[in-house]
Amino acid sequence: MNEMTYSNRNGFLIPDLKMDEMPETEQLSRFGRLREKYLMEHRKGLYNSMLMTGKLWMHLTEIDRQAQEMMDRITAQQAQTMGVNEKLKAEDQMAWVQQMNSIRHSAEESVLSDLIYA
Repeated sequence: MNEMTYSNRNGFLIPDLKMDEMPETEQLSRFGRLREKYLMEHRKGLYNSMLMTGKLWMHLTEIDRQAQEMMDRITAQQAQTMGVNEKLKAEDQMAWVQQMNSIRHSAEESVLSDLIYA
């Protein structure tokens, strides 16, 4: 763990805090932003600790990546299990859309409860 360093300014010791280095090209998607909001509102100590140690951005990007992978995996598995395929899409587009929306909603609930709000 890094040691905290301080600067003397007008007789006061002020901690030398450094924000996470965020690559300019990488942005958080919806899941990463939801995780950050959850940490800020409900887990303030953990949020501040990760922010001060420089681990917040790495944590958010990892959760974001895992959530997207989990969402894709669950959606594909449920679509295959329920028989939602290209044949159904060609025959009855509205039924396909309805079932895919239901599958995505279910997968999203799983991702939110297992990764984002855990």
